[in-house]
Amino acid sequence: MITAANNIKVDDAESTQHYDRRRELKEFDDSKCGVKGLVDAQAEKIPRIFVHPQVNLTPSNCNNERTQLNVPIISFGGISESPEKSRAEFICKLRDACQNWGFFQVLNHGIPVPLMDEMIEGVRRFHEQDVEIKKQYYSRDVSKRFYFNSNFDLYQSPTPTWRDTMYCIVAPDPPKPEDLPAVCRDILLEYSDCVTKFVVILLELLSEALGLNPSYLKDIGCDEGLFLLGHYYPACPEPELTLGTNSHTDSGFLTVLIQDQIEGLQVLHQNQWVDVPPVRGALIVNIADLLQASFLNKL
Repeated sequence: MITAANNIKVDDAESTQHYDRRRELKEFDDSKCGVKGLVDAQAEKIPRIFVHPQVNLTPSNCNNERTQLNVPIISFGGISESPEKSRAEFICKLRDACQNWGFFQVLNHGIPVPLMDEMIEGVRRFHEQDVEIKKQYYSRDVSKRFYFNSNFDLYQSPTPTWRDTMYCIVAPDPPKPEDLPAVCRDILLEYSDCVTKFVVILLELLSEALGLNPSYLKDIGCDEGLFLLGHYYPACPEPELTLGTNSHTDSGFLTVLIQDQIEGLQVLHQNQWVDVPPVRGALIVNIADLLQASFLNKL
């Protein structure tokens, strides 16, 4: 084993005879530095715990030729003022995206693009700040209002992914401003307020798309919880051996994402992985398993 800075141990490919996976997981976790710490330590190889089986790196249903399918893009501009026919057409388009994709991108959603950019920068500032300051927020206690770690399922996942994540419970009980990191405090609070307002409008439209009263999803409490995640994917010394995230479905109700202007996100559609190229100023909506089941039952 080669010992790097911050007491993080980097696996040597030749040292496999007495490999102790549990020990390596704990050493990595106890460092409280995340994968960013490995990068800062100038690791030339990734720890063995991050090496994925080849079958995960090249799924059987991966289309090597770029597919021409496109995730739906829906503009919310003027929806509240739209005449009845136009609104009906909009709801039909929204319903189709939910039933057939479970994903869509939203433009003209009311959240200023500079604010979205600053939220991304706030996430970056948090993860790239001095490690000794950042360590105080490292935790696996999900009851905390704000914390960060690398892989929430580090000890349960067959293979961890190359990312660190900050977590913040925004609603129904928001954190006190003084409990948030100074490098992202103001933007986190401002962005959370804006996205909460957007979600209220989105829930009304989704209720209509389900053929229900516009207030239905809000009335049953779907707007009462907001959990913000800020993923960070630092440059990897051996990117061909690992992944930033595994293929998965979200078991919850609704997820709203913003992504940096870098390609990488894909969704599974008709048994093919489809690229979701970044669209400037767009929010990405994933209606997740519970809500998608409601739309599929409408088919």
